[in-house]
Amino acid sequence: MSRWLRAVTDWVATKKGMWWTLALWLAAIGALAALAPNVKQYEASSIETVPKEAQSMVAQAKVDRYFQADDGIPAIFVFRSEKEPVSKDALQRLLMQIQQQHQEAIEKLVPVASLPPQAAASFFAKDGKTVVVPVTYKGSLESKEIETLNKDIRQLVNNKSAMKLYITGPAGIAADTLALFSRADVVLLLSTVGLILVLLIVIYRSPLLALIPLVVAGMVYGVVGQLLGLLGRGGLVISKQTVSIMSILLFAAVTDYSLFIFSRYREELKRHEDKWEAMRQAMRETGLPVLFSGGTVLAAMLVLFFAKLGDYRNFAPTFALAMAVIMIASVTLIPALFTLFGRKAFWPNIPRVGENKARGRRTFWETVARFVAAKPRLTVAVIGALLVVLASHSPFLRYEYDLIKSFPQDMPSRQGYELLEKHFAKGELAPTTVLYEGKEALSPQQLARLQDELGKQPLVSEVRPAGTADDGRVVSFTLTFRENPYEAKTIDALERIIERKETILNESGLDGRLYFAGETAAKVDERALNHRDTAVIVSLETVLIFLLLFALTKSVKRSLYMIGTILVSFASALGLGIWLADGLFDINAVSDRVPIYAFVFLVALGIDYNIILVSRFQEEWRTHSVKGAVERAVVHTGGVISSAGLILAATFAVLMTQPVQLLFVFGFLVAIGILLDTFLIRGMLLPGLIVWLEKERTERPLPGNG
Repeated sequence: MSRWLRAVTDWVATKKGMWWTLALWLAAIGALAALAPNVKQYEASSIETVPKEAQSMVAQAKVDRYFQADDGIPAIFVFRSEKEPVSKDALQRLLMQIQQQHQEAIEKLVPVASLPPQAAASFFAKDGKTVVVPVTYKGSLESKEIETLNKDIRQLVNNKSAMKLYITGPAGIAADTLALFSRADVVLLLSTVGLILVLLIVIYRSPLLALIPLVVAGMVYGVVGQLLGLLGRGGLVISKQTVSIMSILLFAAVTDYSLFIFSRYREELKRHEDKWEAMRQAMRETGLPVLFSGGTVLAAMLVLFFAKLGDYRNFAPTFALAMAVIMIASVTLIPALFTLFGRKAFWPNIPRVGENKARGRRTFWETVARFVAAKPRLTVAVIGALLVVLASHSPFLRYEYDLIKSFPQDMPSRQGYELLEKHFAKGELAPTTVLYEGKEALSPQQLARLQDELGKQPLVSEVRPAGTADDGRVVSFTLTFRENPYEAKTIDALERIIERKETILNESGLDGRLYFAGETAAKVDERALNHRDTAVIVSLETVLIFLLLFALTKSVKRSLYMIGTILVSFASALGLGIWLADGLFDINAVSDRVPIYAFVFLVALGIDYNIILVSRFQEEWRTHSVKGAVERAVVHTGGVISSAGLILAATFAVLMTQPVQLLFVFGFLVAIGILLDTFLIRGMLLPGLIVWLEKERTERPLPGNG
């Protein structure tokens, strides 16, 4: 262990150091609570995903500049009458009342009922029972104000008519998302705390031992929440989704590290009467592995700064800050609290000096350890083959790009969206804006040729001129696809059109530039950037964690097969998770964010258990053969790692209570991956590789060397 870390943990494990540590943490919590805002004040229901330099964002900026788009917030009112067609007169009176009662909040409302019949027809479904009304809210409204406004407008419609109103579009989705997460955050936190408490009591049958990790997690959560509030005040936009996942990470990591330290502390209490000396010795052996475990997670989160998409970049500062505080707590607050209670923390199973060393060890892990040590090649072959079979299903993963489809089916904005999809042309949900920018004004013939050429492109249903600017030098078209603008085949079609834009101009006889803006264009950029970010994040994280493992083990070979087992574990978890999600929950397509979310967490958290095992192996190898050291390492760490793995998996499974499919599937995949890693990778595959590949030393290895 490095000298500075030993100095810190040795000091914490003294009576004076323990009290000072607890006092400093309490002072920090109190000061931050008094002086810093909470992160909840700065949570956003959504963030800007695609960077400004992306093609679709550049195109949108040009559209806004040339055609002076307003800064309002679009909303779509979908009126539905179940029994008879909507009366235009009744609808007109209703729209006028809405406009009058909320004129301070509504920028613009299209009076569809009073439009000429030909113009109004496009806003009414064929059966006349569904009407769509485009509305623009004032751009100054906050999400909470929009939520209240939507509620008031729906109440007015319910009171004045027999129609149902569904508010969708950006304003409807943002408000519904805010309401969903406001309720879900409370459920998430209470479920996480309750589940960890119950599992700890069931596994260890000690009330105090169950409470100590939760007390630590609560104190760390208080510090992290206020520090993130300071970042929010400084301008950092933090999404609600990010905060939800961060809270799970925080409670899971704190519980894991608490169990690793507690397990070794219990061993040392059987050797030392003095509780201070027992903690000092425990931290000398576990301090560095626990710190390295936290470091791998921190490194994984910092790598997300290299991503282009806003979703991933938003994770980086939030999770990195949380892990930094957790790492500090793991070598200060956790040992201080365990030392404060001493042997009482383990009541009623209090460890005593000289107690039978075999007591408390799990027969299951003794059996596993003996088998793996005796038959390492058979173990590696069987477990390896099983993991390969599970991973073989991962190429069948299908992606869903329509975000609203991941929300609950009874969410009003989703219901309104699906009414639009059912009763109107699918492409009208989100038309694409095509902007031509040339050096000279277009003639009517050139305009017609360009319009005709765009209309010939794959899946295009209609192309309509939308306006001209800059003395005819700039022309805008509205391009509508035949299919849903968020489906993969529509995104593919627009991607091909963008790739052929020079050819389209040449065949139209024009010398200028084409720009494509809108939801589908943004999805084209988003998908391409996601492919890029996946390659960058996977590569950088793999290299960085390998370097961290090498720093710990001082062995290239050991570091290679450790990171290799984690990569295999991820692929297996992805394959098994996809198969089970389809079979159990009828989820056959997921957000394209799920694989990279799962990779980051499974690699970062999964390597924790390997570090604990290998660190214990290196410690035992000082005085035992390779087989003996592996067997002792598995026996000593098996119980605590399997307990920690079960709790960690259950904690991430709590995300399945969230109302967004992305979080549901992410939590499910990570839970499966952690269980695979806990029992198959860490318990069998990695120990088998160590026995198979490590050679006996003729000299006793120095501490920390491989």
